[in-house]
Amino acid sequence: MPTEYPLCIDLDGTLLNSDLLLESALAQVKQAPLSILNWPYWLMGGKANLKAKIAERVELDIGTLPYNQELLTFLREQKEQGRTLVLVTASHRQFAEPIADHLGLFDDVLATDGDRNLAGPHKAETLVERYGERGFDYAGNSAVDLAVWKHARRAIVVNAGASIANQARAVCEVERIFAQGESPRRHWVKELRLYQWLKNVLIFVPLAAGHAWDQPDKLLLALLAFFSFGLCASSVYLLNDLLDLAADRRHPRKCRRPFAAGKLPIAQGITAIPLLLITAFGLSLLITPEFIAVLATYYVFTLAYSLRLKRALMLDAIVLAGLYTLRIIAGAAAVQIMPSFWLLAFSMFLFLSLALVKRYSELWTMRERGELSAQGRGYHVDDLGVLQSLGSAAGYLAVLVLALYVNSETSRELYGQPMVIWLLCPVLLYWISRVWLITHRGEMHDDPILFALTDPQSRYAVLACALIFLGAMPR
Repeated sequence: MPTEYPLCIDLDGTLLNSDLLLESALAQVKQAPLSILNWPYWLMGGKANLKAKIAERVELDIGTLPYNQELLTFLREQKEQGRTLVLVTASHRQFAEPIADHLGLFDDVLATDGDRNLAGPHKAETLVERYGERGFDYAGNSAVDLAVWKHARRAIVVNAGASIANQARAVCEVERIFAQGESPRRHWVKELRLYQWLKNVLIFVPLAAGHAWDQPDKLLLALLAFFSFGLCASSVYLLNDLLDLAADRRHPRKCRRPFAAGKLPIAQGITAIPLLLITAFGLSLLITPEFIAVLATYYVFTLAYSLRLKRALMLDAIVLAGLYTLRIIAGAAAVQIMPSFWLLAFSMFLFLSLALVKRYSELWTMRERGELSAQGRGYHVDDLGVLQSLGSAAGYLAVLVLALYVNSETSRELYGQPMVIWLLCPVLLYWISRVWLITHRGEMHDDPILFALTDPQSRYAVLACALIFLGAMPR
């Protein structure tokens, strides 16, 4: 009878749609970035030593990890039939035992402990010593599990491609295959945040403000800058999501992000980060030295934001507004057009308002869930009123800067009818006021950029602004 044979289940990539070594390493980087310098020294003592050192220093939220629900259902059925279930993993015991306790399914736990890394041949030796040759069934997911399947009675193949399944069939009987999920292509599109590249349209603002659309060389430079910034930003989004796995899994919407939900392998994300960054800076070499400097500044600040500044009260919102403004500066550096004081001031106030919209919507969600503060932030739900006042004031200051610009010497030099630009003021007053009213009602998505993309009224406002600029008769 099958129930006479214990079923041994791998953890990383099998029962769990993630890798606990990578998860714990990322958690340590987030809490102590310089700890990465210790890893080569720890690894000199063996991989088991590296896992132990990291496990000593971090805690993982076991309850929110991305478990393979289909496999869990199967295991519960096996348990009800009286089968012995054993969790056998190369992850450290400090993580494996709490997971086993949380799930309440396993009769025993075998895991990396001391000096022995329980993976591949070591895992096979341990299982053969305990249950005998062909005396157990084993559920795994990767090529390293072939060393175990060679000694198992039957194999259960989980989250693996056809090649792994065929190799498993060559060494033992395959009882069942739990197929991989959806195609990763859609998840990569979502993870790279391609819709966020809309922010990089700000790179074209100096080109438009300087009325240089008819210069193909400058337009090409602006296009290269657009893609360079997009690739750099996507690299940072990946890093940010990998460092925020625990917090994202506790969030009602962010828990669906591909890495947090276990839809994409963490190892692929870690590989993609430097590839995107290298490509971004490779493109920047085709532009100007000034643009390269701005792009490097943008990356340093976004990296600092991901590691530390996002947890600093108010400083996080100011940095976000500054990163938007940096895009305008980058566009100016790419096309060699000096941005005006008016443009930079307007940008800073407007995007500070939108950054505070984002913070307000996150806090509003926390309050509705009965929480007192935002995880990993410096804000409390009692700050909602203050954030709304500050955000609304920043938005109206942006409109004030625009109104003052209309009467400036700069506008008279660039437009035949500069007073027409004043019509932008009521359009922006309407849009900013509406955004804050929607946010106050809790109807704002936590990303105002996505809201602007999907909201019909915002599209009409953009169209009205474009017609106003044309009516001002650019020279």
